[in-house]
Amino acid sequence: MSRNQLYVRGLRDSVPMLVGIAPFGIIFGTLAGVGGLSLWQAVGMSMFVYAGSAQFIVISLMGAGASAVVILLTTFIVNLRHVLYSATLQPQVQGLPQRWRLLLAFWLTDETFAVVQRYYLVHGRQPLAHWYWLGVASALYTCWVGSSLVGVLFGQAVPDMASWGLEFAMLATFIGIVVPLLRNQPQIAAALAAGAVALMTWSLPYKLGLMAAAFSGIAVGVLLERRQSPHPQDASGKEVHS
Repeated sequence: MSRNQLYVRGLRDSVPMLVGIAPFGIIFGTLAGVGGLSLWQAVGMSMFVYAGSAQFIVISLMGAGASAVVILLTTFIVNLRHVLYSATLQPQVQGLPQRWRLLLAFWLTDETFAVVQRYYLVHGRQPLAHWYWLGVASALYTCWVGSSLVGVLFGQAVPDMASWGLEFAMLATFIGIVVPLLRNQPQIAAALAAGAVALMTWSLPYKLGLMAAAFSGIAVGVLLERRQSPHPQDASGKEVHS
């Protein structure tokens, strides 16, 4: 596929995520306006921070009068999951110019990772696949910034929008993307373990439960894959046990 075809396909494949991002962004814009941020401050945060959950936390901490140090440390902890995302996708961007890697790194979010990783799992590594990533990321970024703007401008006209539960659309979209990718026992077990740990640790501060769930899922998946893989053999054909 050509660059343009991959880019357009990325735009198209991002559409299900837009259904969840748009209401989420509107809610953020509404809360930012209620919290005292100006139009440009709220939209600027979406443009230059571009981290949904971290932005909500910043609004909450600012309203509580937290110091800049507390805000920075909290958002750092919340966004640690991106280390896992970047480590997973790093082999796919090897050899790309630094300008490409910096751009794609800035646009790496939960939603972008879900769509792009699914593409790589199905199609493997391709020389021009970063154009697909660019299509996905640019669509999601535009939607987030645009919906934040709508929230700031019009969100307060709708009473108590934050309590409508519109963010569930994002969860439903993630479930629809992830579940079809669970094709073997280690993957299913990893997902179940991560889900169970997430439920047990949901009350931890700074979204530490999310990190605990991620590492638990990884540990279970790796353990089961190692148990299922055949033992290596030496030159005589005998199994070698470590």
